[in-house]
Amino acid sequence: MSSKTVLITGTSSGIGLATAVAAAQSGWHVVATMRDTTKATALLAAAEQAGVSVDVRALDVTDPASVALCLAGLDRLDALVNNAGAGHLGTLEQESLDDVRAVMEVNFFGVLTVTKAALPLLRVSKGRVVTVTSVGGVVGQPFNEAYCAAKFAVEGFMESLAPVAATVGVAISVVEPGAVASEFVSNVGVIDAVIEQAGPYAPALTAYLAHTSGVFANAQTPQDVAGQLVEVLAAERPAFRVLTSDAARAFAGVKLADLDGSVVQGLTGSWIA
Repeated sequence: MSSKTVLITGTSSGIGLATAVAAAQSGWHVVATMRDTTKATALLAAAEQAGVSVDVRALDVTDPASVALCLAGLDRLDALVNNAGAGHLGTLEQESLDDVRAVMEVNFFGVLTVTKAALPLLRVSKGRVVTVTSVGGVVGQPFNEAYCAAKFAVEGFMESLAPVAATVGVAISVVEPGAVASEFVSNVGVIDAVIEQAGPYAPALTAYLAHTSGVFANAQTPQDVAGQLVEVLAAERPAFRVLTSDAARAFAGVKLADLDGSVVQGLTGSWIA
């Protein structure tokens, strides 16, 4: 295992940081990437505490030149973990289409840009692509329209790509966490000003935030999700879809059994009533 290399995006905090450390502990050579390497302090400290090392490199998933430069510096690649992403809270009438495009750029096109660049190396190694999506890629959720749209797109793209990639020896998996206690949540930018600017949607948004605070009170830790990601990396025949908790499995299961959409609409509508 020590000769195998995994590249992980978005490793400055949260799931990405925890996965970089856990993969290194499992014997992988970890190329830990982030847009701004000056933010690697927490990762390097965690790696040192765990008694492992990681290879920190700059990679901005929204910049094809940055992606190409990072991948060009690798002699081999056995696995890619697409983890970098950005949260977003808002509703269509109250935001610009540029806001929506920005969410898609990071969470969807960023995943495609890195995966496309990695595939030639992964074909050689008969490697794998593991993409962190979300239960928000299965079930659309109020005030997460742009975020869920991006995650739905990732799910559909990877589900379609998987059988094609398999013909050249590359395995594709998506990992779907539910609520995870990490800096990702705080980065969404949920503050009083957001409610004040919500106009006629303020009552629904207030109700949604109250619901969400309860959900995140019982959130998984990044380390728990990271452990499952490392299992996917090590699996001889990884599953295409991995849900990381009983809560995530139950939530996604509602959608997968909801043929006319009424159950999901009743559930999510109750959050903002």
